[in-house]
Amino acid sequence: MLIYLSQYLSQFHSGFTVFNYITVRAIMSVLTALIISFLIGPAVIRWLTRLKVGQSIRQDGPQSHLVKAGTPTMGGTLILFAIAIALLLWGDLSNFYLLLVSFTMFGFGVIGFIDDYKKVVYRDPEGMRSRTKFFWQSVIGLIAAFGFYHFAQVPAETQLLIPYMKDTYIYLGAWVIVLSYFVIVGTSNAVNLTDGLDGLAIMPTVMVAAALGVFAYASGHAVFAAYLDIPHIPGVGELTILMAAMVGAGLGFLWFNTHPAQVFMGDVGSLALGAALGATAVAVRQEIVLFIMGGIFVIETLSVILQVGSYKLRGKRVFLMAPLHHHFEHKNWHESQIIVRFWIITIILVLIGLASLKLR
Repeated sequence: MLIYLSQYLSQFHSGFTVFNYITVRAIMSVLTALIISFLIGPAVIRWLTRLKVGQSIRQDGPQSHLVKAGTPTMGGTLILFAIAIALLLWGDLSNFYLLLVSFTMFGFGVIGFIDDYKKVVYRDPEGMRSRTKFFWQSVIGLIAAFGFYHFAQVPAETQLLIPYMKDTYIYLGAWVIVLSYFVIVGTSNAVNLTDGLDGLAIMPTVMVAAALGVFAYASGHAVFAAYLDIPHIPGVGELTILMAAMVGAGLGFLWFNTHPAQVFMGDVGSLALGAALGATAVAVRQEIVLFIMGGIFVIETLSVILQVGSYKLRGKRVFLMAPLHHHFEHKNWHESQIIVRFWIITIILVLIGLASLKLR
């Protein structure tokens, strides 16, 4: 909203034009989401505690997790609220990409909220049934995927960009809808699977969001896109504001989620943030780079697939426990060791992903 106010005031004083710049609004978006998280975080935790929305712990999981029983979950509501305020203040609400990715993020957030609510309020360990959850994820994912295809402005939006190779694209046409769907739904569930230790999922999410913000800004800027030889997609730069808000809200949430956690993110946060990452990667045509930067999410998901597949086919398990972070817990790695080491790996992978901007 403030962008419209600044545009109006700029006719009286040129200084207000500074708020038209994406870089300035991105900085303000980070700070707004961060400050809101800090300010209302304690109140949200007390509210969730009063509602008795405590996390239930798997009995077959690591014994060290039993002390976490009762810790309030659904903390993702704090993240989404902070992001929403930052977007309302600093985002251009007429921008197609911002609206579509925000719709995707909050849509998946609603699915996660219902799932969490059933688990912790109705004491239903299954929450929303898997088929029902997947159905609604698919509905929202397909709406977003079709939206990206239908409103494509440039040829690159129907192509798959191959990173690290100069001017290498694979034309997909309408098949880009299928790719977009799998990226959005897959990333959402991958982040959800990773969210099993204090701070394990939120910090990689913050780092990947920051990197995608760089891609969004560069892709939306004609000069930078031409210099870096990446697709120029007019308007996509506005997603920098959303990614910045995710960084600020994520860091604010980490303040309360760091080990030992005062609150857990829950499906309402992990599904929403994962969907936002996937949808943004689709918008900026960096699906493969997302696969690289989000390597921790990919590995965690593959560990579950391998574990289930191996047990069904051979009757044997590949890991001591899946997802992968639980395997390392059973190997007597301390929780903090696993978290920080996964963070370090993500930093390396994000840098490798960002290197694709110049290595061609």
